[in-house]
Amino acid sequence: MNAREQTMPGILHDTPVPSPEQKEIWGSDAIAAMLRELDVPYLALNPGASYRGLHDSIVNYLGNTKPQLLLCLHEESAVSIAQGYAKASGRMMGAVLHSNVGLMHATMSIFNAWCDRIPMLILGATGPWDAAKRRPWIDWLHTASDQGALVRDYTKWDNQPGSVAAAFEALLRAAQIADTAPRGPTYVNLDAAIQEAKIGPLPQLPDARRYRAPAPVMPDPELLDQAAKLLSGARNPVILMGRASRSEAGWKQRVALAEKLQAKVLTDLKMPAAFPTDHPLHPAAPGVFFSPAAAKLLREADVVLALDWCDVAGALEQAWGAEPVSARIINVSPDQHVHRGWSMDYQGLAPVDVYMLCETDPVVPLLTGKVKARPSAATQPRTPLPPADASVVSIRALADAVNSATEGTDLCFTQLPLGWNGEYRHFRHPLDYIGFNGGGGLGAGPGISVGAALALKGSGRIPVGILGDGDFLMGITALWTACRYEIPCLIFVANNRSFYNDEAHQERVAKERGRPVENKWIGQKINDPDIDLAMMARAQGAEGIGPVTRFEDLAGAVKQGLAAVKAGRVCVVDVRVLPGYDTNMSGSQVSQKR
Repeated sequence: MNAREQTMPGILHDTPVPSPEQKEIWGSDAIAAMLRELDVPYLALNPGASYRGLHDSIVNYLGNTKPQLLLCLHEESAVSIAQGYAKASGRMMGAVLHSNVGLMHATMSIFNAWCDRIPMLILGATGPWDAAKRRPWIDWLHTASDQGALVRDYTKWDNQPGSVAAAFEALLRAAQIADTAPRGPTYVNLDAAIQEAKIGPLPQLPDARRYRAPAPVMPDPELLDQAAKLLSGARNPVILMGRASRSEAGWKQRVALAEKLQAKVLTDLKMPAAFPTDHPLHPAAPGVFFSPAAAKLLREADVVLALDWCDVAGALEQAWGAEPVSARIINVSPDQHVHRGWSMDYQGLAPVDVYMLCETDPVVPLLTGKVKARPSAATQPRTPLPPADASVVSIRALADAVNSATEGTDLCFTQLPLGWNGEYRHFRHPLDYIGFNGGGGLGAGPGISVGAALALKGSGRIPVGILGDGDFLMGITALWTACRYEIPCLIFVANNRSFYNDEAHQERVAKERGRPVENKWIGQKINDPDIDLAMMARAQGAEGIGPVTRFEDLAGAVKQGLAAVKAGRVCVVDVRVLPGYDTNMSGSQVSQKR
């Protein structure tokens, strides 16, 4: 193995032996140089011969820096790491996928990133398009007539350039489109023959600064005035705080708008933190679905301001049911630009009275300047949760132990399990929580956690993922990448030894059909044999703690895990939680889960 050293963000760098100076370069060298011009920091990959030319160029032409290769053990992990990195940093990185087979492996993670509206540059490769240049058997297997069609319905744009010059333009366009709101992954498929062709001197590289994504679209002044008039005259305005940037300035502006209007605010655990959840104007805990209190609050609104909320129609349905929506609706979102026919991730069609087709951040300060201030009104404090049952290990008990051990410490929750109650911990900063995985695809949690940890390294903020056991088992090899490059992160597995959410579904079906609910566990339980998750973590190079089966051992295990990550380690704590959901969660939240 060649030398390994620390790079600027503190991750380990595999330093190649220097290459002799060459007068002629290869097609992939020029493509690699363009990636550097685009300022792509990392490329997460699982190796494959279809892009062996590009791989060589990153290592031997660029010296494995800007971008640096991050070896992954599965293509899903590569894309999930890129997703987590962008979720925490707001900055796009790349993933490289081997041919059609690697792309097929990665499709679930690409769909997650698409639904999560995450910018990402995905590079693919194909066997030589010129059939006369294909090696027998393997190049034919790894060549498809329209490889991009595999992901075209859940990427923003794809292209298979036919020359180095075309590859330059394709990469520039892909980066520009991926980073234009609504953001999302783009896919550029590189012909192996173009990568491996000798092209002479390096062609003139375009100036990437001239091809950057456009500035945010500003709202129509007339629509802004209409929205301000509705909000100023509202008796009971409600703000649905949805997608927003990780900017602290944007966070403060959202708080200022809510306070000037004295508007009640609702947030959603499916999306990253966008507003302080313990603010007096945030009267109901966030959830995957609305609690009865949140639905009642929305139902009482006369004006609703939806700031890039991911499912406005679903929110209104939870409040009004099948009845007409009596409130006036202001919708601020550019999301319509990526709505298509194949995937229904666009959700239901909501009634809207004022529609601004732009991002949240530009609109909020403009609205704040135009709306009339309303006098402060008395707010009702939220009813605190009852104490955790000290006789059992539960998700609530795990949350309490984490809260107790991290008081005064900045955390970033990179993932939370379905059974999480929004009252368990308050979010007071845009990086306190980065949201769910987007498309509901299990296996993303470990990779997203590692990618977020990469983005946060050196920030002083500790990345903490609380994952279900099914999610963890499907994506566990992402931890090897974290260990390999010394990217510390802490993962708690809320291990109920079951695909428990589906047990709840089977129980519901059995009751509806008058059949024995005692059979709900069949085809769901992850036991007999029991899986030693801590040992699996140790097999990746991480520190493994547990299984924690007793309430009295939980606090010590949490402190041990925190000590490990503070010491620069990757750590997994297997917490054997009681199957079931918090009884304080709304019935709709439990019953509507996957």
